[in-house]
Amino acid sequence: MAGRREPPLMRTGLGSGQPPSRGSRIAAAVAVGVTLGCVCAFFYPDGLISRSTDSALHWRRRADSVTCETSEEVTNLQSQLASLERKNADFRKQINELSMKLQMAGQGKNQALYSAGPFGTVKSLRTNPTVMPDESTNPRLANILQQVAVKKEIIVAVANSNVKQTLEMWFTNIKRVGITNYLVVALDDSIESFCKSKDVPVYRRDPDEGIDSIGKTGGNHAVSALKFRILREFLQLGYSVLLSDIDIMFFQNPFDHLYRDSDIESMSDGHDNMTAYGFNDVFDEPSMGWARYAHTMRIWVFNSGFFFIRPTIPSVELLDRVAGRLSREPKSWDQAVFNEELFFPSHPGYEGLHASKRTMDIYLFMNSKVLFKTVRKSAQLRKLKPVIVHLNYHPDKEARMKAVIEFYVNGKQNALDHFPDGSE
Repeated sequence: MAGRREPPLMRTGLGSGQPPSRGSRIAAAVAVGVTLGCVCAFFYPDGLISRSTDSALHWRRRADSVTCETSEEVTNLQSQLASLERKNADFRKQINELSMKLQMAGQGKNQALYSAGPFGTVKSLRTNPTVMPDESTNPRLANILQQVAVKKEIIVAVANSNVKQTLEMWFTNIKRVGITNYLVVALDDSIESFCKSKDVPVYRRDPDEGIDSIGKTGGNHAVSALKFRILREFLQLGYSVLLSDIDIMFFQNPFDHLYRDSDIESMSDGHDNMTAYGFNDVFDEPSMGWARYAHTMRIWVFNSGFFFIRPTIPSVELLDRVAGRLSREPKSWDQAVFNEELFFPSHPGYEGLHASKRTMDIYLFMNSKVLFKTVRKSAQLRKLKPVIVHLNYHPDKEARMKAVIEFYVNGKQNALDHFPDGSE
């Protein structure tokens, strides 16, 4: 018979030379674990990963202060943003100044490319940017202009003692209209004192031997030629000037009727729409046979006694050109030189002036030929109220100026009737 087998656990035992049983292995693992636990507890009483009570409290306190710290951060960010915006504004200003310097230096003319829009919608640039004001040019004049000018615009007249009575009529009418931004450039001490006594804004230039000698003794044309050199300082200071001869009567504020879209805005010597604004004049030369008719473009000249000039580079160049030519050509008429420099185009051996220009409305900015030859004879045109009337076509200026005031200010309808169309 076969003998009875015992269960494996019963067969194995320590010291028996047999492999340990499964129960023994479990017991040994438990013993080792307990031992390691005791060792760790002895060497790491706070545990292998510790977090102090203070640290836990720190995190809780930090959570409690999130709102306060966030508010401070927002304030700091807002302060930084404001600082960046100021710096950005400074950068933009510097960029504008650099762009202007490039323009003054004649650089960058072809560096920008433009795409043409749809047919009939394209328009070129008409208004040149103004120059950077430079008060160091004439600090005394700059101070006067800051007090007198309105929106950087001013009426300027140049006068000496030879025209004191006419000058008084000039500024009396300006005051009557209520214009405040005007200035008389006195060419001698007598006119300076006279203007101060009449409470008229006046500027006496610093001594200049060449200009002073002409200004004190010169006639109308000589004095008129000086204005181009004098006006340059106004433009350098950043002011737009409405230059006015003193044989001009004001009936409205001219600044309300300017377009300001050109370098030069001038009244015309033309007496109707064709002569003032331009026309196609046909020249006939029979000897040419089939080609006997040649078309020409005609326009009557700008009047150099009344024009609005903006402080732009082309405007400054115009004044320099005219003043330079008049100094080299003392017998030249300033109005002729003024128009030649404005209108003559570039051609071989000559570079024309690149200035934009506009002709003023001849019925608002009226010369005396328009008034005496046309307006006073028209029932409709007599009803119009001009901005100014310039007695440029007639030598008997004071008598006609007084009559013009009677007609437009006092309503005397026959005040102009006894004068001839022209001079006698």
